[in-house]
Amino acid sequence: MLDSHPHHAPTESDTRPDKIAAPPSRARWIGGIALLVAIGIAVAGIIWRRQQENEVAKWTAELAIPTVATITPKQGVTGQQIALPGDIEAWFEAPIYARVSGYLKDWYFDFGAHVKKGELLAEIDAPDLDAQLAAAQAKLNSAQAQVKVREAERNFAETTYTRWRESPKGVVSEQETESKKAEFGSADARYKAAIAEANVNQSEVDRLTALEHFKRIRAPFDGIVTQRNTDVGALINAGSGVGGGTGPQLFRVADVHEMRVFVQVPQEISSNMRAGLTAEMTLPQYPDKTFKAVVSTTSEAINKTARTLLVELHADNNDNLLQPGTFAQVRFNLADTPGTLRIPTSALIFREAGAQVALLGPGDKVELRSIKLGRNLGTEFEVLAGLSPSDTVINSPPDSLSQGEQVRVSKDAAPSPAHEAEVR
Repeated sequence: MLDSHPHHAPTESDTRPDKIAAPPSRARWIGGIALLVAIGIAVAGIIWRRQQENEVAKWTAELAIPTVATITPKQGVTGQQIALPGDIEAWFEAPIYARVSGYLKDWYFDFGAHVKKGELLAEIDAPDLDAQLAAAQAKLNSAQAQVKVREAERNFAETTYTRWRESPKGVVSEQETESKKAEFGSADARYKAAIAEANVNQSEVDRLTALEHFKRIRAPFDGIVTQRNTDVGALINAGSGVGGGTGPQLFRVADVHEMRVFVQVPQEISSNMRAGLTAEMTLPQYPDKTFKAVVSTTSEAINKTARTLLVELHADNNDNLLQPGTFAQVRFNLADTPGTLRIPTSALIFREAGAQVALLGPGDKVELRSIKLGRNLGTEFEVLAGLSPSDTVINSPPDSLSQGEQVRVSKDAAPSPAHEAEVR
Protein backbone atom coordinates (compact mmCIF):
# COMPACT_ATOMS: atom_id res chain seq x y z
CA MET A 1 0.00 0.00 0.00
CA LEU A 2 1.24 3.35 -0.85
CA ASP A 3 1.81 6.06 1.85
CA SER A 4 -0.93 8.70 1.76
CA HIS A 5 1.54 11.46 2.58
CA PRO A 6 4.02 12.34 -0.05
CA HIS A 7 7.66 11.85 0.90
CA HIS A 8 9.79 14.98 0.81
CA ALA A 9 13.48 14.95 0.61
CA PRO A 10 15.45 16.81 3.32
CA THR A 11 15.93 20.48 2.59
CA GLU A 12 18.85 22.80 3.37
CA SER A 13 16.93 24.42 6.25
CA ASP A 14 16.39 21.08 7.87
CA THR A 15 20.05 20.37 7.93
CA ARG A 16 21.23 23.84 9.57
CA PRO A 17 23.42 23.47 12.65
CA ASP A 18 21.17 25.65 14.90
CA LYS A 19 18.34 23.31 14.26
CA ILE A 20 20.35 20.48 15.66
CA ALA A 21 19.69 19.96 19.46
CA ALA A 22 22.65 20.73 21.78
CA PRO A 23 24.09 18.00 23.80
CA PRO A 24 22.71 17.83 27.41
CA SER A 25 26.13 18.47 29.12
CA ARG A 26 26.66 21.78 27.36
CA ALA A 27 23.24 23.16 28.40
CA ARG A 28 23.94 22.35 32.01
CA TRP A 29 27.25 24.13 31.81
CA ILE A 30 25.69 27.34 30.42
CA GLY A 31 22.96 27.29 33.09
CA GLY A 32 25.52 27.02 35.85
CA ILE A 33 27.43 30.01 34.58
CA ALA A 34 24.25 32.11 34.42
CA LEU A 35 23.39 31.10 37.98
CA LEU A 36 26.84 32.07 39.24
CA VAL A 37 26.60 35.46 37.51
CA ALA A 38 23.20 36.10 39.07
CA ILE A 39 24.50 35.15 42.50
CA GLY A 40 27.53 37.43 42.06
CA ILE A 41 25.38 40.35 41.05
CA ALA A 42 23.11 39.83 44.04
CA VAL A 43 26.05 39.59 46.46
CA ALA A 44 27.66 42.72 44.98
CA GLY A 45 24.36 44.61 45.32
CA ILE A 46 24.03 43.58 48.93
CA ILE A 47 27.61 44.64 49.69
CA TRP A 48 27.17 47.97 47.89
CA ARG A 49 23.94 48.63 49.75
CA ARG A 50 25.55 47.90 53.10
CA GLN A 51 28.43 50.21 52.23
CA GLN A 52 25.93 52.94 51.36
CA GLU A 53 24.11 52.38 54.63
CA ASN A 54 27.40 52.66 56.51
CA GLU A 55 28.25 55.87 54.64
CA VAL A 56 24.82 57.31 55.40
CA ALA A 57 25.14 56.35 59.07
CA LYS A 58 28.59 57.90 59.23
CA TRP A 59 27.38 61.06 57.45
CA THR A 60 24.38 61.28 59.77
CA ALA A 61 26.61 60.89 62.81
CA GLU A 62 28.87 63.63 61.54
CA LEU A 63 25.93 65.96 60.99
CA ALA A 64 24.79 65.31 64.55
CA ILE A 65 27.95 67.09 65.82
CA PRO A 66 27.53 70.87 65.26
CA THR A 67 30.29 72.62 63.37
CA VAL A 68 31.14 75.96 64.97
CA ALA A 69 33.43 78.92 64.39
CA THR A 70 35.46 80.34 67.27
CA ILE A 71 36.85 83.75 68.18
CA THR A 72 38.87 85.25 71.00
CA PRO A 73 37.71 88.36 72.91
CA LYS A 74 39.21 91.64 71.74
CA GLN A 75 40.85 93.93 74.24
CA GLY A 76 40.44 97.68 74.46
CA VAL A 77 37.71 100.04 73.28
CA THR A 78 38.95 103.05 71.30
CA GLY A 79 37.36 105.60 69.04
CA GLN A 80 33.85 104.84 70.26
CA GLN A 81 31.07 107.36 69.71
CA ILE A 82 27.49 107.69 70.84
CA ALA A 83 24.99 109.92 69.02
CA LEU A 84 22.22 111.74 70.91
CA PRO A 85 19.84 114.58 70.05
CA GLY A 86 20.65 118.03 71.43
CA ASP A 87 19.31 121.58 71.51
CA ILE A 88 21.44 124.58 70.61
CA GLU A 89 20.85 127.75 72.62
CA ALA A 90 22.46 131.19 72.62
CA TRP A 91 25.24 132.02 75.05
CA PHE A 92 22.96 134.74 76.48
CA GLU A 93 19.37 135.34 75.43
CA ALA A 94 17.07 137.91 77.01
CA PRO A 95 13.50 139.02 76.37
CA ILE A 96 13.15 142.82 76.45
CA TYR A 97 10.11 144.27 78.24
CA ALA A 98 9.07 147.85 78.93
CA ARG A 99 9.56 149.25 82.41
CA VAL A 100 7.20 152.18 81.78
CA SER A 101 3.77 152.40 80.22
CA GLY A 102 3.00 154.55 77.23
CA TYR A 103 3.04 154.43 73.43
CA LEU A 104 5.89 153.23 71.27
CA LYS A 105 7.40 156.34 69.78
CA ASP A 106 9.85 154.61 67.42
CA TRP A 107 11.97 151.48 66.98
CA TYR A 108 15.41 151.42 65.38
CA PHE A 109 16.38 147.75 64.89
CA ASP A 110 14.35 144.95 63.34
CA PHE A 111 14.84 141.22 63.90
CA GLY A 112 18.08 139.92 62.43
CA ALA A 113 19.94 143.15 63.22
CA HIS A 114 23.32 142.97 64.96
CA VAL A 115 23.45 145.37 67.90
CA LYS A 116 26.02 146.49 70.43
CA LYS A 117 25.56 146.71 74.17
CA GLY A 118 23.71 149.94 75.09
CA GLU A 119 22.46 150.67 71.56
CA LEU A 120 19.00 152.23 71.43
CA LEU A 121 16.37 149.73 70.27
CA ALA A 122 13.23 151.84 70.71
CA GLU A 123 11.69 154.83 72.52
CA ILE A 124 8.45 155.07 74.44
CA ASP A 125 6.35 158.20 74.76
CA ALA A 126 5.10 158.23 78.39
CA PRO A 127 3.11 161.48 79.11
CA ASP A 128 1.80 160.12 82.41
CA LEU A 129 5.31 159.53 83.66
CA ASP A 130 6.40 162.98 82.48
CA ALA A 131 3.55 164.58 84.43
CA GLN A 132 4.39 162.60 87.57
CA LEU A 133 8.01 163.65 87.32
CA ALA A 134 7.04 167.32 86.90
CA ALA A 135 4.75 167.16 89.93
CA ALA A 136 7.39 165.45 92.02
CA GLN A 137 9.97 168.01 91.00
CA ALA A 138 7.63 170.83 92.01
CA LYS A 139 7.08 169.24 95.41
CA LEU A 140 10.80 168.85 95.80
CA ASN A 141 11.39 172.50 94.99
CA SER A 142 8.76 173.50 97.56
CA ALA A 143 10.27 171.21 100.18
CA GLN A 144 13.74 172.57 99.53
CA ALA A 145 12.45 176.14 99.93
CA GLN A 146 10.77 175.13 103.16
CA VAL A 147 14.06 173.67 104.35
CA LYS A 148 15.74 177.06 103.83
CA VAL A 149 12.99 178.82 105.81
CA ARG A 150 13.18 176.29 108.63
CA GLU A 151 16.97 176.55 108.58
CA ALA A 152 16.79 180.34 109.04
CA GLU A 153 14.32 179.95 111.91
CA ARG A 154 16.53 177.37 113.54
CA ASN A 155 19.63 179.53 113.20
CA PHE A 156 17.86 182.52 114.75
CA ALA A 157 16.52 180.41 117.60
CA GLU A 158 19.95 178.94 118.20
CA THR A 159 21.61 182.35 118.29
CA THR A 160 19.03 183.70 120.73
CA TYR A 161 19.33 180.70 123.02
CA THR A 162 23.13 180.93 122.97
CA ARG A 163 23.02 184.65 123.88
CA TRP A 164 20.59 184.11 126.76
CA ARG A 165 22.50 181.10 128.01
CA GLU A 166 25.80 182.98 128.09
CA SER A 167 24.43 186.14 129.72
CA PRO A 168 25.78 187.04 133.23
CA LYS A 169 23.78 185.90 136.17
CA GLY A 170 21.03 188.20 137.16
CA VAL A 171 20.72 189.80 133.73
CA VAL A 172 18.15 187.28 132.46
CA SER A 173 16.07 184.93 134.46
CA GLU A 174 16.55 181.19 134.33
CA GLN A 175 12.97 180.78 133.21
CA GLU A 176 13.56 182.98 130.17
CA THR A 177 16.70 181.00 129.32
CA GLU A 178 14.73 177.72 129.38
CA SER A 179 12.07 179.31 127.19
CA LYS A 180 14.67 180.27 124.55
CA LYS A 181 16.05 176.76 124.74
CA ALA A 182 12.60 175.29 124.04
CA GLU A 183 12.11 177.63 121.11
CA PHE A 184 15.43 176.50 119.67
CA GLY A 185 14.49 172.84 120.09
CA SER A 186 11.18 173.41 118.30
CA ALA A 187 12.84 175.25 115.44
CA ASP A 188 15.43 172.51 115.13
CA ALA A 189 12.72 169.84 114.96
CA ARG A 190 10.82 171.75 112.26
CA TYR A 191 14.08 172.10 110.32
CA LYS A 192 14.78 168.37 110.50
CA ALA A 193 11.21 167.56 109.48
CA ALA A 194 11.58 169.84 106.47
CA ILE A 195 14.83 168.07 105.53
CA ALA A 196 13.13 164.68 105.84
CA GLU A 197 10.25 165.78 103.63
CA ALA A 198 12.68 167.17 101.08
CA ASN A 199 14.56 163.86 101.10
CA VAL A 200 11.31 161.96 100.45
CA ASN A 201 10.50 164.23 97.56
CA GLN A 202 14.04 163.87 96.26
CA SER A 203 13.68 160.07 96.34
CA GLU A 204 10.45 160.28 94.35
CA VAL A 205 12.10 162.54 91.81
CA ASP A 206 15.04 160.14 91.56
CA ARG A 207 12.70 157.18 91.07
CA LEU A 208 10.71 158.91 88.35
CA THR A 209 13.90 160.17 86.72
CA ALA A 210 15.19 156.60 86.63
CA LEU A 211 11.94 155.50 85.01
CA GLU A 212 12.37 158.27 82.47
CA HIS A 213 15.56 156.54 81.37
CA PHE A 214 13.55 153.38 80.71
CA LYS A 215 11.60 155.22 78.03
CA ARG A 216 14.66 154.47 75.93
CA ILE A 217 15.00 150.69 75.46
CA ARG A 218 18.60 149.61 74.96
CA ALA A 219 20.37 146.35 74.09
CA PRO A 220 21.62 144.56 77.24
CA PHE A 221 24.65 143.05 75.46
CA ASP A 222 26.21 142.54 72.04
CA GLY A 223 24.06 140.22 69.98
CA ILE A 224 21.34 139.75 67.40
CA VAL A 225 17.73 140.89 67.61
CA THR A 226 15.86 137.62 67.14
CA GLN A 227 12.34 139.01 67.70
CA ARG A 228 10.51 142.34 67.39
CA ASN A 229 6.94 142.11 68.66
CA THR A 230 5.81 145.75 68.61
CA ASP A 231 5.38 148.68 66.27
CA VAL A 232 5.10 152.45 66.29
CA GLY A 233 2.02 153.68 68.13
CA ALA A 234 1.42 150.44 70.00
CA LEU A 235 0.14 150.78 73.57
CA ILE A 236 2.83 149.58 75.94
CA ASN A 237 2.11 148.24 79.41
CA ALA A 238 4.96 147.99 81.87
CA GLY A 239 5.91 144.56 83.16
CA SER A 240 7.01 141.14 81.97
CA GLY A 241 3.97 139.03 82.69
CA VAL A 242 5.76 137.72 85.81
CA GLY A 243 4.99 138.94 89.31
CA GLY A 244 1.91 140.91 88.28
CA GLY A 245 3.19 142.58 85.12
CA THR A 246 1.04 142.39 81.99
CA GLY A 247 3.27 143.93 79.36
CA PRO A 248 4.18 142.12 76.13
CA GLN A 249 7.67 141.13 75.08
CA LEU A 250 8.94 143.91 72.83
CA PHE A 251 12.26 142.46 71.62
CA ARG A 252 14.43 139.43 72.10
CA VAL A 253 18.21 139.70 71.90
CA ALA A 254 20.65 136.77 71.73
CA ASP A 255 24.40 136.70 72.18
CA VAL A 256 25.58 134.06 69.66
CA HIS A 257 29.36 134.51 69.65
CA GLU A 258 29.44 131.12 71.41
CA MET A 259 26.61 128.63 71.77
CA ARG A 260 25.43 126.33 74.53
CA VAL A 261 24.32 122.81 73.55
CA PHE A 262 22.11 120.84 75.94
CA VAL A 263 21.87 117.04 75.69
CA GLN A 264 19.92 114.58 77.82
CA VAL A 265 22.26 111.60 78.29
CA PRO A 266 20.76 108.24 79.36
CA GLN A 267 21.67 107.14 82.85
CA GLU A 268 23.51 103.99 81.73
CA ILE A 269 26.21 106.01 79.97
CA SER A 270 26.15 109.09 82.21
CA SER A 271 29.39 108.01 83.92
CA ASN A 272 31.24 108.72 80.66
CA MET A 273 30.28 112.40 80.71
CA ARG A 274 33.01 114.67 82.08
CA ALA A 275 34.28 118.17 81.43
CA GLY A 276 36.60 118.32 78.43
CA LEU A 277 34.98 115.43 76.54
CA THR A 278 34.82 116.32 72.84
CA ALA A 279 31.86 115.90 70.52
CA GLU A 280 30.89 116.50 66.92
CA MET A 281 27.57 117.99 65.83
CA THR A 282 25.64 117.72 62.59
CA LEU A 283 22.67 119.94 61.72
CA PRO A 284 19.86 119.14 59.27
CA GLN A 285 20.41 122.43 57.38
CA TYR A 286 24.15 121.73 56.97
CA PRO A 287 24.35 117.99 56.12
CA ASP A 288 27.92 118.32 54.80
CA LYS A 289 29.32 120.25 57.78
CA THR A 290 30.55 119.07 61.17
CA PHE A 291 30.77 121.38 64.19
CA LYS A 292 33.02 120.85 67.19
CA ALA A 293 31.80 121.07 70.77
CA VAL A 294 33.26 120.39 74.21
CA VAL A 295 31.50 119.27 77.39
CA SER A 296 31.54 122.12 79.90
CA THR A 297 29.50 120.78 82.81
CA THR A 298 26.68 118.45 83.82
CA SER A 299 23.73 118.84 86.15
CA GLU A 300 25.26 116.23 88.49
CA ALA A 301 21.75 114.81 88.98
CA ILE A 302 19.60 112.25 87.18
CA ASN A 303 16.17 113.39 86.04
CA LYS A 304 13.67 111.11 87.81
CA THR A 305 11.15 111.22 84.98
CA ALA A 306 13.43 110.59 82.01
CA ARG A 307 16.34 108.95 83.88
CA THR A 308 18.78 111.16 82.02
CA LEU A 309 21.68 113.46 82.89
CA LEU A 310 21.61 117.02 81.54
CA VAL A 311 24.94 117.80 79.85
CA GLU A 312 26.01 121.26 78.65
CA LEU A 313 28.50 121.66 75.81
CA HIS A 314 30.05 124.82 74.37
CA ALA A 315 30.61 125.43 70.67
CA ASP A 316 32.30 128.37 68.93
CA ASN A 317 30.15 130.27 66.45
CA ASN A 318 32.64 132.48 64.67
CA ASP A 319 30.90 132.05 61.30
CA ASN A 320 27.39 132.58 62.79
CA LEU A 321 26.08 129.31 61.31
CA LEU A 322 24.75 128.04 64.63
CA GLN A 323 21.37 129.48 65.57
CA PRO A 324 19.41 129.43 68.84
CA GLY A 325 16.70 126.80 68.97
CA THR A 326 18.40 124.50 66.44
CA PHE A 327 18.19 120.71 66.71
CA ALA A 328 21.55 118.95 66.47
CA GLN A 329 22.77 115.38 66.39
CA VAL A 330 25.62 115.25 68.91
CA ARG A 331 28.21 112.45 68.64
CA PHE A 332 30.26 112.14 71.81
CA ASN A 333 33.83 110.84 71.46
CA LEU A 334 33.93 108.48 74.42
CA ALA A 335 37.10 107.95 76.41
CA ASP A 336 39.28 104.96 75.54
CA THR A 337 39.11 101.91 77.84
CA PRO A 338 42.20 99.80 77.01
CA GLY A 339 41.51 97.01 79.53
CA THR A 340 37.91 96.29 78.54
CA LEU A 341 37.03 93.07 76.67
CA ARG A 342 34.55 93.12 73.82
CA ILE A 343 32.84 90.44 71.74
CA PRO A 344 30.52 90.59 68.71
CA THR A 345 26.79 90.62 69.37
CA SER A 346 26.51 87.40 67.32
CA ALA A 347 28.34 85.51 70.10
CA LEU A 348 25.72 86.29 72.76
CA ILE A 349 23.13 83.82 74.05
CA PHE A 350 20.08 85.13 75.90
CA ARG A 351 18.26 82.52 77.96
CA GLU A 352 16.61 82.27 81.36
CA ALA A 353 19.99 82.66 83.06
CA GLY A 354 20.53 86.00 81.29
CA ALA A 355 23.38 86.92 78.97
CA GLN A 356 25.73 84.01 78.28
CA VAL A 357 28.47 82.93 75.90
CA ALA A 358 29.41 79.44 74.71
CA LEU A 359 33.08 78.64 75.30
CA LEU A 360 35.11 75.87 73.67
CA GLY A 361 36.37 73.69 76.50
CA PRO A 362 38.74 70.71 76.69
CA GLY A 363 37.91 67.94 74.21
CA ASP A 364 35.88 70.39 72.12
CA LYS A 365 33.11 70.32 74.69
CA VAL A 366 30.78 73.31 75.14
CA GLU A 367 30.86 75.37 78.35
CA LEU A 368 28.03 77.88 78.84
CA ARG A 369 29.10 80.84 80.99
CA SER A 370 27.12 83.82 82.27
CA ILE A 371 28.67 87.25 81.67
CA LYS A 372 28.01 90.85 82.65
CA LEU A 373 27.56 93.18 79.71
CA GLY A 374 28.66 96.81 79.51
CA ARG A 375 27.99 99.32 76.75
CA ASN A 376 26.38 98.41 73.46
CA LEU A 377 29.01 99.41 70.87
CA GLY A 378 26.82 98.69 67.86
CA THR A 379 28.10 95.41 66.41
CA GLU A 380 29.95 94.62 69.64
CA PHE A 381 29.31 94.59 73.39
CA GLU A 382 31.60 95.37 76.27
CA VAL A 383 32.04 92.48 78.73
CA LEU A 384 32.59 93.69 82.29
CA ALA A 385 32.81 90.30 84.03
CA GLY A 386 32.73 86.55 83.35
CA LEU A 387 35.25 86.42 80.49
CA SER A 388 39.04 86.41 80.18
CA PRO A 389 41.26 87.24 77.19
CA SER A 390 42.39 83.59 76.90
CA ASP A 391 38.87 82.15 76.51
CA THR A 392 37.82 80.71 73.16
CA VAL A 393 34.30 81.91 72.35
CA ILE A 394 31.95 80.17 69.94
CA ASN A 395 30.59 82.69 67.46
CA SER A 396 26.99 82.42 66.23
CA PRO A 397 26.21 79.38 68.41
CA PRO A 398 23.18 77.25 67.42
CA ASP A 399 20.10 77.85 69.53
CA SER A 400 20.07 74.20 70.60
CA LEU A 401 23.65 74.22 71.93
CA SER A 402 23.83 72.82 75.47
CA GLN A 403 26.32 72.45 78.31
CA GLY A 404 28.92 69.71 77.64
CA GLU A 405 27.83 69.11 74.04
CA GLN A 406 30.48 67.87 71.60
CA VAL A 407 31.23 70.27 68.72
CA ARG A 408 33.52 70.39 65.73
CA VAL A 409 35.58 73.53 65.06
CA SER A 410 35.45 74.83 61.53
CA LYS A 411 38.90 75.18 59.99
CA ASP A 412 38.12 77.12 56.84
CA ALA A 413 34.73 78.83 56.94
CA ALA A 414 32.06 79.94 59.30
CA PRO A 415 29.60 77.21 60.31
CA SER A 416 26.30 76.79 58.57
CA PRO A 417 23.27 78.04 60.49
CA ALA A 418 21.56 75.48 62.68
CA HIS A 419 18.44 75.32 60.54
CA GLU A 420 20.49 74.42 57.43
CA ALA A 421 22.17 71.53 59.24
CA GLU A 422 18.76 70.18 60.18
CA VAL A 423 17.53 70.31 56.58
CA ARG A 424 20.44 68.21 55.41
